[in-house]
Amino acid sequence: MISAGKFVNQALHHGFGLWTGVPCSYLKPFINYVIDSPQVRYIGAANEGDAVAIAAGAGIAGTKSIVMFQNSGLGNAVNPLTSLTYTFRIPVLVITTLRGEPGGAKDEPQHELMGRITTAMLETMGIPWEYFPAEESEIEPALRRAADYMETEQLPYALVMKKGSVAPVALQSAPEVHPPQIRVSPSPESFVPSHRRGDFLAVLQKTLAPEDVIVATTGFTGRELYAMEDRENQLYMVGSMGCASSFALGIALTKPDRRVYVLEGDGAVLMRMGALATIGYQQPANLTHILLDNQVHESTGGQSTVSHSVDFAAIAAACGYPAVERTDTPEGFENFLRESSESLRFLHVKVEPGVPDGLPRPIITPVEVGQRFSRFLK
Repeated sequence: MISAGKFVNQALHHGFGLWTGVPCSYLKPFINYVIDSPQVRYIGAANEGDAVAIAAGAGIAGTKSIVMFQNSGLGNAVNPLTSLTYTFRIPVLVITTLRGEPGGAKDEPQHELMGRITTAMLETMGIPWEYFPAEESEIEPALRRAADYMETEQLPYALVMKKGSVAPVALQSAPEVHPPQIRVSPSPESFVPSHRRGDFLAVLQKTLAPEDVIVATTGFTGRELYAMEDRENQLYMVGSMGCASSFALGIALTKPDRRVYVLEGDGAVLMRMGALATIGYQQPANLTHILLDNQVHESTGGQSTVSHSVDFAAIAAACGYPAVERTDTPEGFENFLRESSESLRFLHVKVEPGVPDGLPRPIITPVEVGQRFSRFLK
């Protein structure tokens, strides 16, 4: 058994400054310690996949990150681990518990199967792993192996934690409270889409400063942005649908001196709506969350989403976003972008479906995009 402080301090020595994840009873000492620690930052995520995206965003912005969760949540993290961290070559250190360990202590029935396949899942995803250190003398060698691999391969590494690995730590601090301010007007019914997504993306590229950061969700949004003008301050997500906002959160928290704009579609927001609650709680003043809502999954054939019956602006406000607006015109969009703001903002933009004929795919690879983007941020 080791102390949480010993591991956290050793990890800090190796440059790991941000922790994020979802609680597990095995992880309770770690979570309690990093919440109270003034030396590191802990971001509680709504689900494990969001936590991986947050860690990846911090990682591409230059802060080594640790993501921790119960092995039952490894399934939620498969998509960003295989289509975000792997695709863009962003190393994160994963600490996953081993509930339902074969031959271990009796556990709840829902952990039996995952306990048998946890390490096999990591191996299938190409993530090297070792057991979490059981003695304090093992901490430094384990972290060194992880850090060396992550530096060399630019890919995740995993530590698999068994029960009782970390001595108990009591939580001392109370959570910050950000009561939601639900004031959104006018009603969404008063906005009727009459412009396509490209009209708004053109305004975005014309209006933002060269040092501003843009994260575009997967699908046609990133492809249209690229086709208009490829820029080093733009990252085009591929895969990892719904992770763009959490990824942008990691960047915004790591680079508080940069304005960060994240572009999402209605399908992506619906897929990981819990991310809005995490962002609303963290309230990074330099993050602007833009939803381009065309009410369809356009890049997969135009199938309808359920956004027709969803008031995204009201949801963002209820999640704690302090500034929430709606628009359906490029002029309103430009006015929103030009407004000076010192707070987290959310804009719901109603757009018509439709893409330009012959829309190209980027010829620059995701790895090249990620490396260029990381250099830009630094």
